[in-house]
Formats: sequence, C-alpha cells, structure tokens
Amino acid sequence: MISFIDLFAGIGGMRIAFEKNGGECVFSCEWDKYCQITYEENFGEVPVGDIKQVDEKDIPDHDILVAGFPCQPFSIAGVSKKNSLGRVTGFLDKTQGTLFFDVVRIINEKRPKAFLLENVKNLKSHDKGRTWAIIMEALDVLDYEVFPSVLDGQDFVPQHRERVFIVGFDRKRYGKEITFSYDLDKPDTKLAIKNILEKKVDPKYTLSDKLWQYLQDYAAKHKAKGNGFGFGLVNPDGVARTLSARYYKDGSEILIPQKDSNPRRLTPKECSRLQGFPEDFKIPVSDTQAYRQFGNSVVVPLVTAIAEIIVAKVASLEQNVLRSKGRGEYDDSSTEGDSGSEHRGNSIL
Repeated sequence: MISFIDLFAGIGGMRIAFEKNGGECVFSCEWDKYCQITYEENFGEVPVGDIKQVDEKDIPDHDILVAGFPCQPFSIAGVSKKNSLGRVTGFLDKTQGTLFFDVVRIINEKRPKAFLLENVKNLKSHDKGRTWAIIMEALDVLDYEVFPSVLDGQDFVPQHRERVFIVGFDRKRYGKEITFSYDLDKPDTKLAIKNILEKKVDPKYTLSDKLWQYLQDYAAKHKAKGNGFGFGLVNPDGVARTLSARYYKDGSEILIPQKDSNPRRLTPKECSRLQGFPEDFKIPVSDTQAYRQFGNSVVVPLVTAIAEIIVAKVASLEQNVLRSKGRGEYDDSSTEGDSGSEHRGNSIL
C-alpha cells in the first residue's frame, strides 16, 4: 500500500482522492478548528494543528506528499541576487515565513517519492510571476522533476473551476529522465447543475426580496459602467461559476432560479456535490462554515483522476529502480534510507 500525508488538509478532499487509489494516510495537518471537526467526523482523526509548530523529523515517512497550500505573499526584499544564485540562504529567505516554506522543509527532510501540490490558478501570475518562479526554482533545488498544469474541474463536476496542480518526482531516486502527462480518465458524460440539486429545499435558502433587489441593482450599476460584475443565475442544464469561500455572504456567484419565487442559494449538500464529495460525506458544522469549507476545497473526482496517474507512475518508477538494481546499475547511495535525511545534496535548508 502506498502511504501519503495530507497537509493543509481542509476537509479531506485530497485524502479521499488518494484513498480511492489505494493510499493510506499516515499524517494529516489542518489548523482551522471547524475544518478539524468535519475532518474528524469523516475520517475518525483530528488533524494536527499549526504546521509551523510541527518538527519535520516527527512526520512519518511517506511515499507521497499532498498539500493544498495557501498562497501567501513571498517577500524578496533584502535578498540579494548573489544570495539567490547561491540557492541556499537566498531561497531559504525567500520562502521563510510562508506556508510554502513548510512544504519545502518537509520535502527536504522526508524526501517523498512524489508530491502533489494544489493552488489557485492566479498563483502563476501572483506578484508578476515572481512567486511562481520562486516555487519552481525551490522545487528544482530540492532535486525534483516538476510537472505543473492548470486544470478545470468542469469535466468532472458542473462547475467552472480552474486550479494549478504541481506534480513532482524525486530525481535522486529515479534520475532525471522522468516523464509525466496529465492524461486524465474523464467521465463520458458531463454533469449539469440540475444533476446535483436536491428535490426539497428549505425556504431559508431563498433570497429575501431585499437581498435579491440589491444584487439586481448592483449588477445593473456595474453593467452600465461596462464592468462584468454581477450575480450568477445559472442555467440548470449548464455549469456554475467557481464556488468561493465567500459564498456564505450572499451566494451571488451561483444562484438557482425558482419558478414564481426569488432565486436561492445552493444548500451545503449541493455544494458538497458540486465539489464531487461522496454522497455519504458528513457535514457537522453550520451552513456558514460549510460554505467556507466547500468553497476552499478541491474537485474530488478531478484530484482522484490525478492521484490515479501519480500512483501508477510511482509504481512504474519503482519497477525501473528494481530492474536497474537487478542489472547492477543501481547506486544504493542515491536512495539510502527512505526518509532521504542522509542525502540533502542541493538542500535549500
């Protein structure tokens, strides 16, 4: 069985994806107390809290690191080009203070065979591309072959949701001739919004006359200015806009039309379905917290398809390692100890 750790775990969307592909989660970390409640309800364990307080040496060895790390500003103030090119203190300074730094220090210490990182699409353009450049170079310094891609979840759920995924494989273990393709196994039929709607919905999810009028006036004002701001009244036969963590405020980005009534918000259960969570996924928190949690989560079937390819690729690479070892071409010193703590080489820490 392949092992993995679940960092910045949220409510466990990435965990579900890897467990569906035969993975065993050996460590989870999530600081939000409400996410911890949902996570425990569904997985029977409370994730460790603040990742910054976790010593990387205490994290169990694992095959795959999984992290939907939050995007924080990367400061480059006071870091000279000379230090940057040195690829030691420079990149340490650049990532220090961000949550990506915690991903880096764990990869550096435990040297998983592979990793999957997930973030918003705008990560690539954040700070005029500097943030993305730092991330890519830091992962390269760690000696991983990296494969990024922006993917849209609407092939798997009725929601336009673009996210950047970064897959990496350990060059110290597998060499530099590693190939990887996001050749996902997509469903034959695309779902529409109507496929995820509940049959009976509490009237509390219907917008009040005051809120509905406000949203219409707001949209009209911005339309007159030539802006694209406004509510998203969805076509039941189509797909929704991206569900956000602010959905609890007014639900404006995804509104369901109702006959002879104001439109309504999605229910938390419908948000769960919109993100592709299993039908038996439990929602033990308030609607407000549930909206935040699902708005911050991943499209589970999309990540499941990615996880399937990663797990298969690791298995294939491991077979190559065994074959090379059998032919006497395998250098034991390159992978001494699964944790990789003995081999830091170009370590940035």
